[in-house]
Amino acid sequence: METTRYRDTRGLDTSRPAFTDAVVKGIAHGGGLYVPESLPVFELEEILTLGDLPYWQRAATIFERFGVDLPGARIAELMRVAYGEAFDDARIAPIEEVVAGMHVLELWHGPTSAFKDMALQCMPVFFSEGIALKQERGELEDDYLVLVATSGDTGKAALEGFADRAHTRIVVFYPADGVSDIQRKQMVTQRGGNVSVFGVHGNFDDCQDAVKAAFNDESFNTELHEKRHLKLSSANSINWGRLLPQIAYYVSAYADMVTSGGVVAGGEMDVCVPTGNFGNIVGAYYAKKMGVPIGRLLCASNENNVLTDFIATGTYDISDRRFVNTPSPSMDILISSNLERLLFELAGAERVRDWMGSLASEGRFQVDRETFRRMREHFIGDWVSNDESLGVISRVYDETGYLMDPHTAVAWEVAERLRDVNPVLVVSTAHWAKFGADVYKALTGLLYGDPLPADAADLSGVELLGKVQVLAENACVPRALAELDDATERFGDVVAAGCDGVEDAVRDWLGR
Repeated sequence: METTRYRDTRGLDTSRPAFTDAVVKGIAHGGGLYVPESLPVFELEEILTLGDLPYWQRAATIFERFGVDLPGARIAELMRVAYGEAFDDARIAPIEEVVAGMHVLELWHGPTSAFKDMALQCMPVFFSEGIALKQERGELEDDYLVLVATSGDTGKAALEGFADRAHTRIVVFYPADGVSDIQRKQMVTQRGGNVSVFGVHGNFDDCQDAVKAAFNDESFNTELHEKRHLKLSSANSINWGRLLPQIAYYVSAYADMVTSGGVVAGGEMDVCVPTGNFGNIVGAYYAKKMGVPIGRLLCASNENNVLTDFIATGTYDISDRRFVNTPSPSMDILISSNLERLLFELAGAERVRDWMGSLASEGRFQVDRETFRRMREHFIGDWVSNDESLGVISRVYDETGYLMDPHTAVAWEVAERLRDVNPVLVVSTAHWAKFGADVYKALTGLLYGDPLPADAADLSGVELLGKVQVLAENACVPRALAELDDATERFGDVVAAGCDGVEDAVRDWLGR
């Protein structure tokens, strides 16, 4: 298989790295994102054949077809490590038909109970392999420092994936008041001698902007190299190493849908994704381009509905948009970084540079009519209010016995509103127990802004899960979450928003 090379969405980086180099570098020089120069095309029979394979072999097959610069046998070995005992379901990404024609793709069976595990159990093993290749070629002098901005789930999944990996350190930044108690405890109790976690006084966009600014700060990068022998890399969804595993689970999901009778072979399924940073849904877009019979891509937003507005109008405008805290915090994002990949595929690097420049300077951009038309051939969107999302959790549980988290509830509601003739695959991005307080509110008829009752208000996130289990028959809590209250909190620092806050936090941690 010929090695696939990667290009830059802004056309500024002409290095054309192979997969492992792109994963290690994380972001292209000049701030753009790496995308493959070509995509493999899968025939229907090839997709259906995957249904007979365990998940790790499906993923290995897809990676090999993508021209990953490793021998096929080595790719398979790494996939067995990535998708093995850390998952609590041997199917890895099982599909459940909740009602006729409405199927849920459960992506939360990994060690942190969130869909980020699907990529972040995989990406770190290829990251380490890329470092090893650089060492063999005599190209590597420094170790790597992975900087991560998280709206909740990415942080823990990245920490879990990179913990105690050789030649790698990782620092995670999260909005101090923008994650659930469970999410915070998952991060601040993380094991590993090469990890650190900081809260930030601000929202996710503040975290993401600060981390991006640190990447683009030449003096900071020089300082890390000269004083600490470190290079920066990223585990956020801007890294192509996060996107390729997401593409893989959509290819796999179609094979499973056919096997289960959810869709007729060759027939289309629609896919509904709760999304804030656009990475998960753009993975489905790439799968569609590769030949997976996907019809419409349904973009589900919460009250931070900048993506819904963009898909409806072709104008991306955050210049005067209010940031809203919601029960689906992993979607509380106004700057959707992976949208850049879609714009590149639709319109090319020159226009992407112009649009991203306008977004940075003016807080808005508007695509041309042809790009808007091409986007609307694939995407449609809608958004769900905070109270509506909790109502969906209660209603679906009462009607079907299926308990979902608030992110999945957003997607479910949008899927019901926009459902047409095709069966719908609703992407479930987190186990309900990650957001026990809001699930408890949902099941007791409370609104999002209502305070918890006195008998629940002083409980920890873990203790609240017990109350949910009383309300919801057969509601199970993953062991790793159930034991969080007994784990030692290792990281408690909260730093100022902005590049200086992030850089000073990194300096302080490295100097300890």
